[in-house]
Amino acid sequence: MALEQYCPILQVVGYQNSGKTTLMEALIKRCSESGLQVATIKHHGHTSPQRNESKLKDSERHMEAGADMTAVEGGGSLQLHIKNQTWSLEKMVKLYETFSPDILLVEGFKKEPYPKVVILRSEKDVDLLRASNIVCAITWKSLPDDQQDFPIFHVNDTPKSIEYILQKLSDEHESTI
Repeated sequence: MALEQYCPILQVVGYQNSGKTTLMEALIKRCSESGLQVATIKHHGHTSPQRNESKLKDSERHMEAGADMTAVEGGGSLQLHIKNQTWSLEKMVKLYETFSPDILLVEGFKKEPYPKVVILRSEKDVDLLRASNIVCAITWKSLPDDQQDFPIFHVNDTPKSIEYILQKLSDEHESTI
C-alpha cells in the first residue's frame, strides 16, 4: 500500500528564504502537540554536495520542533535522522515498510505531485502558482486577485493558514489531524 493512501503528505514549496522552514516548524509543532507522529523530508536544492555546517540546519530545526523522523536530500546524498530508535540491519531495510507516520511534511521538491503550500516572498515568485495540487498560497505581499482555486494567506496569518491546511488534509483523508 502506498504511503499516501493512509498518511497525508503535504509539500511546502517556495524559493530560498521565503519562509518554508519557519512554516514547517509551525506545522510540525502543531501536529506533534496533537499527539501525531510527524515525519519530514527536506530537499537540499543545491547541486553541490551538502556542507557539514549547513546540511543539518533545517532538519535540526524540524527535529527541535518535534519531528520524529527527518531526511535531507541533495547533491547526491541522503541524510536521515530518526530519534528514539536503535537499529539492526533488518530494521533499517524495512524502514519505510514499517514506519507509519500520521503525517509526512515535505519541504521542497516543487515539481512533485503531492498537495502543496506555495510560499511567495515577492512578485517574481508568482510562477510557483502554476505548480500542481496547490492547497493554498502564503504571501509576504499582497497579490493581484487572479481568481485562484485556492485561498491565499498573508505570512503573518500563520495560525489561520495552518488550521486551514490541516483541516483540508483531514477532509481529504477522512481523519483528524
